[in-house]
Amino acid sequence: MRKKYGKLMIVVLSMMSAVLSVGCGEFQTLLKVQDYEQWYVKGMQYYQQGEYDKAARLLGGILSKNVGNARYDTIVTTYAYSLVELGDFYTAATFFEDYVKTYPSSSKCADCQYMAGYCYYMLSPKVELDQQDSEKAIDELQTFLNLYHEDSRKEEAERMIHEMEDKLAYKDYISAKLYFDLGDYMGNNYRSAVISAQNALKKYPDTKHREDLSFLILKSKYIQADRSILVRQPERYREAIDEYYSFVNEYPGSKYQKEADRMLRDSEKGLVKAEKLIPPSEDDMDYYKNFGTRLDRERESSKTED
Repeated sequence: MRKKYGKLMIVVLSMMSAVLSVGCGEFQTLLKVQDYEQWYVKGMQYYQQGEYDKAARLLGGILSKNVGNARYDTIVTTYAYSLVELGDFYTAATFFEDYVKTYPSSSKCADCQYMAGYCYYMLSPKVELDQQDSEKAIDELQTFLNLYHEDSRKEEAERMIHEMEDKLAYKDYISAKLYFDLGDYMGNNYRSAVISAQNALKKYPDTKHREDLSFLILKSKYIQADRSILVRQPERYREAIDEYYSFVNEYPGSKYQKEADRMLRDSEKGLVKAEKLIPPSEDDMDYYKNFGTRLDRERESSKTED
C-alpha cells in the first residue's frame, strides 16, 4: 500500500509540475513578446482566475499606454484591485485616490472612494505607532459616506471609522495617562493630563474609551487639588467635586464608582479644611479693621436723611 501510494503521489506531483511549467512558460512568453493587446486580454483573464500577481504585472505594464482610451478605467481599477489582493494596500490606495480625482463623474467612483478608505484602514498600524494612515482612512471613508450615503457599504464604512476613532482615542488616552504618571515632575503634569483627555473627548465623543478618559480627568483634578498650595486648594477642590458629579451622572454604577466616591469625600473634607486654614486677604483685613468706622458713618448718614 505504501509503495502504491508513493507512486501515486509521484504521478500527481509530476502532473502538477507539468501544468505549472506550461503556465509559467506561457506567462514568460507573454512578457518577452510584449504584445500589449494580449497583455490586456490575458491580464483580465488572470485576474478572473485569481492569479493576481500575473494580472498586476501585465496590467501595470500597459497602464501608461492606455491613458485616455475607453478601457483605461477598467485597466487601472482592475490593476488596483489586484494590488489589494496581493496586500500592496499603499500603492492600491494611491491608484484609487488618483482615479477619483481624475474621473469624478465615473460610475466607478463610489467603488474607488470606498476602496481608498479600505486600503488605509488595512494599513492602520498598532496604536503605539504613528496613526497617519488611520486618520487618512477616516477622511476617505467619511468622504465616501458624505457622497454615497445610500450605498450598501454604509454600515461597513461606519464600522471602520468607529474602529479607527477608537484607536486614535486610545492613543490620546495613553498620552494623557503618561502626563498623569509624570505627576509633579518638572511642572504640573496633572493639568496637562486633563487638557489632553478633554481634547480627546471633544474629537471622539462616541469612543468606547470615553469612561476611562472621563475618570482620568476626575482623578487628575482631585490629585492636583490635593497637592496644590493652600490658597489654590479651595478652587481646585470645587473643580474636582463638580467633575465628580458630572462623572457619576454620565456613568452611574461605573467600574470606578468606589474610587470616585472616595475622592469626593476627600475633596469635601479638603475643601472645609483649606477654607479654615486660609488667612483673610488684605481686602478682608481692611474690611474688618474699618468695619466699626463704616458702621458709624452709615448711622450718621441715616440720621441726616431722616
